[in-house]
Amino acid sequence: MSKEGDTPKCKISASRKLSLKILLLARATEELEAEKAAREEAKVRYLGEKLPPLQLTGLNLDDLLELCKQMHASIDTVDEERYDCEAKVIKNNRDINELNLKVQDLGGKFKKPALRKVRVSADEMMRALFGSRSKESLDLRANLKSVKKEDIKQEKELNMEVGDWRKNVEAMSGMEGRKKMFDA
Repeated sequence: MSKEGDTPKCKISASRKLSLKILLLARATEELEAEKAAREEAKVRYLGEKLPPLQLTGLNLDDLLELCKQMHASIDTVDEERYDCEAKVIKNNRDINELNLKVQDLGGKFKKPALRKVRVSADEMMRALFGSRSKESLDLRANLKSVKKEDIKQEKELNMEVGDWRKNVEAMSGMEGRKKMFDA
């Protein structure tokens, strides 16, 4: 009887495991080679369809120039297709990265790095914030907006003119108030 903590012993011998592993690796290499050959065959077939063999014998100068123009046009179309494919791949990669980040955020498995305590003096802080011009901008009061005393006096006068709102309501109530509104 085995204990609960013990794992059951494997019934396959080590030599049998090794032979199975060798057979699996041999099968995998065969499949990789077959896949590689199939890809190469598909490539040759595709190039045969898209790029027929050139017939240059017996062509005069005008025909050669026309052939060159056709080849340049086909090169341009192929370059456009390649550019479009690359743009799609870049966009898809960007989307995949964004989705991976969203998955990580939703999973909550992202660990925040531990922050270290750093002692920084006021001068070093100013130098880091403002760069080399920290001495010039040290006087922060100079950058504040100045308020003139005349502006403050005008605001107080406006507040005094309004006065008590109850007096204005009583003065404008009734027919006398309406008459005053029309006279003014």
